[in-house]
Amino acid sequence: MPVITYSPAFTLVPTYECFNRCTYCNFREDIGSGAWLRVAEAKEILQGIAGQGICEILILAGEVAPQSPQRGAWLERIYQLGELALNLGFLPHTNAGVLTATEMAYLKTVNVSQGLMLEQVTPQLLRTVHHQAPTKAPTLRIEHLHQAGRLQIPSTTGLLLGIGETAKDRIDTLKVIAELHQRWGHIQEVILQPYSPGLAQHLPNLGYELDQLPSLIHQARRILPPDITLQIPPNLIPSFDLLLACLEAGARDLGGLVPYDHVNPAYPHADLIDLKTRLAKAGWDLHPRLPVYPQYLQYLPPHLRAQSQAWQTRFEAAITLIPNH
Repeated sequence: MPVITYSPAFTLVPTYECFNRCTYCNFREDIGSGAWLRVAEAKEILQGIAGQGICEILILAGEVAPQSPQRGAWLERIYQLGELALNLGFLPHTNAGVLTATEMAYLKTVNVSQGLMLEQVTPQLLRTVHHQAPTKAPTLRIEHLHQAGRLQIPSTTGLLLGIGETAKDRIDTLKVIAELHQRWGHIQEVILQPYSPGLAQHLPNLGYELDQLPSLIHQARRILPPDITLQIPPNLIPSFDLLLACLEAGARDLGGLVPYDHVNPAYPHADLIDLKTRLAKAGWDLHPRLPVYPQYLQYLPPHLRAQSQAWQTRFEAAITLIPNH
């Protein structure tokens, strides 16, 4: 059977506070509205999930403004959480918005991969959904991904669909990602994420027609280099038949199947065993993967490479124990 992958993941949020105000966001909180996650709290949380097969720790943070006096403490907390996750045997992946090259290089020492959604490259959204979100400027996000390439950071990026962009905008965004990868070779996966109305923000004039997703996947597969994996979030695709159509169109990864989706809290993931069973009946084999793809292990510092290879060996051993493998 053809293989579909997912990452057994858990999310740590250093802070929900964010100086950006994207009008569709169901994640952010106002600056000063809550305490940051303490390292001691995170240690207790991570020790509680040990032995459950979770590999990836997604460190997902709201953004502190680049010139804020809190920026240094924010970056250090993200670093400390990555270091903690590593010390407890996990593999961290950080998504904390636009970073400088110096910040990315610092986090590279405690992360096996990093992520930044490009979303859409059209500047028109700076007049609408991103008009109070300075670091959603496409030029800044493209430059971030260039810097990640220069630093040889295995990177995840993607499109947010249905936030006011046109069909041409989506194609343009895919072409920019293709050009980034052709230059640096560091984009391991691209997420096609439909905007989904949530509990905090529900904008009736936004949204993506989900039945268009297989067609977009076809287009993305033609535009993107073949070594980039296409990822779709299954909790945002309510129809299992549509999910199968997306796989047939060329999607090959389901992302981090987390206990709680902090970005889309109104859309829980399906039970993993049930999902795996249903996919198997439809002819697809669901396998766990690392947050760093095998071809990028060479990019990692030796200590991160060794820990990642140990997890890869563990996954491979588990797969061989399953009948018919």
